[in-house]
Amino acid sequence: MPSKTKAQRAHSNPDYVLALAVAGLVIVGLMMVYSATFDWSYQEYQSSFHIASRQFLWVGLGAAALAGVAAVPYDRWQQWAVPIMGGGLLLLVLVLLVGEDRFGARRSFLNGSIQPSEVVKLVMVIYVAAWLASKGEQIRDVTYGLAPFAVLIGVVAGLIVVQPDVSTAALIVLTALAMFFFAGADIFQLAVGAAIGGITFIVLINKLPHARQRIDEYLLIWRDPRLVGHHIQQVLIALGSGGIFGVGLGQGQQKMGYLPTPHTDSIFAVLGEELGFAGCLVVIGLFVLLAYRGFKIALAARDPFAAFLACGVTCWLTFQALINIGVMTGLVPFTGIALPFISAGGSAMVASLAGVGLLLSVSRGKRGGQGANLDRRWRNGGTRLSRSGRRAGAGR
Repeated sequence: MPSKTKAQRAHSNPDYVLALAVAGLVIVGLMMVYSATFDWSYQEYQSSFHIASRQFLWVGLGAAALAGVAAVPYDRWQQWAVPIMGGGLLLLVLVLLVGEDRFGARRSFLNGSIQPSEVVKLVMVIYVAAWLASKGEQIRDVTYGLAPFAVLIGVVAGLIVVQPDVSTAALIVLTALAMFFFAGADIFQLAVGAAIGGITFIVLINKLPHARQRIDEYLLIWRDPRLVGHHIQQVLIALGSGGIFGVGLGQGQQKMGYLPTPHTDSIFAVLGEELGFAGCLVVIGLFVLLAYRGFKIALAARDPFAAFLACGVTCWLTFQALINIGVMTGLVPFTGIALPFISAGGSAMVASLAGVGLLLSVSRGKRGGQGANLDRRWRNGGTRLSRSGRRAGAGR
């Protein structure tokens, strides 16, 4: 029996560098969640480990999801995309009807542990990848490409906005647009899509009081930093207190009642205070490595669906990390969005690790059936199958 070539061996093994980068982020996250909650946990539950233990449980469930998803041939998700999308839409409707009302929003079940919008991030990546792969060159046609794409994204984003959760809706739109561009959409379509998104964003800012307030607070940072809101003030104090190497793990003060949600949205500020600029650089470096390996997997994928899938997962996780870190450093208007793999959260952790499972599945190159090779012609502005791939497809 002939031995495998180097390329075949590379495709039969998952991307271990990606897996190690994600493992590093998860380990840092577990440390920071414990550090951010041990005092509060002891006061509320007489156990400093009570809240952190739940995060360990979610990480365990997420690891199981990662392993399970990575073991499934990636093209199976293309076959299951429609029912998965139907389930995601059902969850978004259910949370509006019977979800918990927390802080004036209906976003979750089970005391905030399960947020359908977190699951829908993954669902949308799978469905949009399948949709783009099925369209092929037709995405360049406004009638078959941009118009139905805009309706699809608009319905999902609309259901999330009414929760209200503008930041998650914006993240899904950004991820979908990036996938649309990667699939070969022309500049005109992207410009139209960006214009529609920009107009919608301006309308939402003026219609939703809390969103308008956050924009106003953001603008204050540049006008007069002394007038910024309490949350941003405490975040900047935490980051400034950390210096180069931080005050030490567990030694931060801002989490002791000064910094709102120190274990979720604001965990990067806790990390900056306790591990300093050096710790922040390590975390940012791990996210950069994740993005690099993710896009490398997308560019080496065997077929369009695999490429779009890898691109979507990578964009989703990278954009979300950029937004959270941008908020914590005052570069982006304040919004409640978690830092992937590090912030405490149930459905967010499981969905993110399942997304990594998809990346690992694509990196293995294992399909349920014979696939065509992907041949990109970037100068032509699109992605298309090679001649050999088309001949193989025609022969089936």
